[in-house]
Amino acid sequence: MSTYVWQYLDEYRAERADILDAVETVFDSGRLVLGESVAGFEREFAAYHDLPYCTGVDNGTNALVLGLRALGVGPGDEVVTVSNTAAPTVVAIDAVGATPVFVDVHEDDHLMDTAQLRSAITPRTRCLLPVHLYGQSVDMAPVLELAAEHGLKVLEDCAQAHGARRHGRLVGTFGDAAAFSFYPTKVLGAYGDGGAVVTADEETDARLRRLRYYGMQERYYVVETPGHNSRLDEVQAEILRRKLRRLDAYIAGRRAVAERYRQGLGDVPDLVLPRVAEGNDHVYYVHVVRHPDRDRILKALTAYDIHLNISYPWPVHTMTGFAHLGVGKGALPVTERLAGEIFSLPMYPSLRADEQDRVIGALREVIAAG
Repeated sequence: MSTYVWQYLDEYRAERADILDAVETVFDSGRLVLGESVAGFEREFAAYHDLPYCTGVDNGTNALVLGLRALGVGPGDEVVTVSNTAAPTVVAIDAVGATPVFVDVHEDDHLMDTAQLRSAITPRTRCLLPVHLYGQSVDMAPVLELAAEHGLKVLEDCAQAHGARRHGRLVGTFGDAAAFSFYPTKVLGAYGDGGAVVTADEETDARLRRLRYYGMQERYYVVETPGHNSRLDEVQAEILRRKLRRLDAYIAGRRAVAERYRQGLGDVPDLVLPRVAEGNDHVYYVHVVRHPDRDRILKALTAYDIHLNISYPWPVHTMTGFAHLGVGKGALPVTERLAGEIFSLPMYPSLRADEQDRVIGALREVIAAG
């Protein structure tokens, strides 16, 4: 079975009683859409971030789409982001009619190279969209400085970084708004799709609430601005309320797994382990490593019945669906080089030490065999 399946099964077995109680709570309430579970989760997730507003939506992609729309991004605008990300980041920009503009990433931590932002800004730029990739924060100080200088909006993509901090401050609290995904594999994951947008701005939140509900003010008939049907499900919201209380414990478990990898693999030649950028608290949504002989290693590991993922093998700008952007091969050299070397080791809080040691031992053997 895949790492995802093991993660889900381990968690479900450990938390089954609470999860089933969450389902019963919703069914017994008689309110299956936008009831107290969604409202309660919104209050509690906002409070976790010390922010006043949170709008629950149906998935992380639409959290980005609605976040962009609520910030006024639309056709003719440009949004500066990275290509070293999951495709939904860029799909969302395209969905609102805007054009993604890419900057490269740092080789050591794989995060947005903020030194390239200034040269990427044009008169059409409307928004900066940093991606807190793999579980740690982009350096937000230069992002915010440039946004203020040029009058730009900032939407944080926090889909992979629930609970991550920079200089003690939670991701999602820096920009004008921040989008989260609660896909089951996330650091805070539902048992289906889910997402949310947090903000400190009352009017942005009001727009988000209209946009997720056809463009209406919480009741049918009067559409103010055409919107979407993008409501967070009550059952998922109630499960997320329960799991939010355990978020810090999930993060502690992931960090323990990362530390065991560091101890077991830190001396392996040419294997580059995750680097935590100065000032960051990493939550290790995924544990991405690098090796120049990646493809041989992954093939050899299958003989040990170890099948590892790559996050991500194809930079978004190289995908056929975005060929119209005209970003040719070689335009983002670090992003492209990383795509040929990175792969992900199993990472979830309940990963047992013996399971992890089997991965460590096999990886050491395969790399040594050269």
